[in-house]
Amino acid sequence: MRLDKFVAQATGQSRSDARKAIQKGLCCVNGIVCRKADAQLDEQEAVTLGGRPLSVQQYVYIMLDKPKGVVSASSDARDVTVVDLVGKKYPRRSLFPAGRLDKQSTGFVLVTDDGAFAHDILSPKHHVPKSYEVLLDTPLTQTMMDAFAQGVTLADGTKLAPAQLSPGTAGPCSASVILHQGVYHQIKRMFGVYGAGVNELRRTAIGGLELDAALGAGGFRELTPQEVEKITQQSLQAQPDSRG
Repeated sequence: MRLDKFVAQATGQSRSDARKAIQKGLCCVNGIVCRKADAQLDEQEAVTLGGRPLSVQQYVYIMLDKPKGVVSASSDARDVTVVDLVGKKYPRRSLFPAGRLDKQSTGFVLVTDDGAFAHDILSPKHHVPKSYEVLLDTPLTQTMMDAFAQGVTLADGTKLAPAQLSPGTAGPCSASVILHQGVYHQIKRMFGVYGAGVNELRRTAIGGLELDAALGAGGFRELTPQEVEKITQQSLQAQPDSRG
């Protein structure tokens, strides 16, 4: 990483301000003053600014409780995005959602800047399970549950991987769903095969990590290393036959 980028990320200041501080001789690398803003740093090198040690977190992993009306994207010309909700706290990072939720759906969205991590948990071979609470416009039936367990065939002929469907706790029209793949509007399309519409959809967990109920709509926080591990362990355990 360039020295000016490192200083900017570690202090939260702009790259131009970081360059000015470096050029003034305020920055030391391994105890030696460095005035070259484009100097390349190795991971083991020690950097100080004005005598204060600096460090940069390599990646961030953010749990967001997405509200309705917010799109799962890094940027959008018309709508508020999940990155808009968290980005002001992380102005120097290239954040993006690791997976999507429909605009009117709510719940757990994972926002990160770790591309390799996102690829691992979203790839068809290692796609981690995701859990949802659903409110239908008609009562849940045993036929639906049996079909989900076998793997629903969509109206366009797409055969989906088996999914877990069980009754919810909010009445006969509520249901809990666990998916092992990611297909566009998957849950709505699966229920649509059986003439059921989805009125509400909320993601409650990714892998073995449940959404923090204390966040509330629009709330977010960084994951602990142990929480990240709960997701990655699910990725490692995913079976190749759960591809979609």
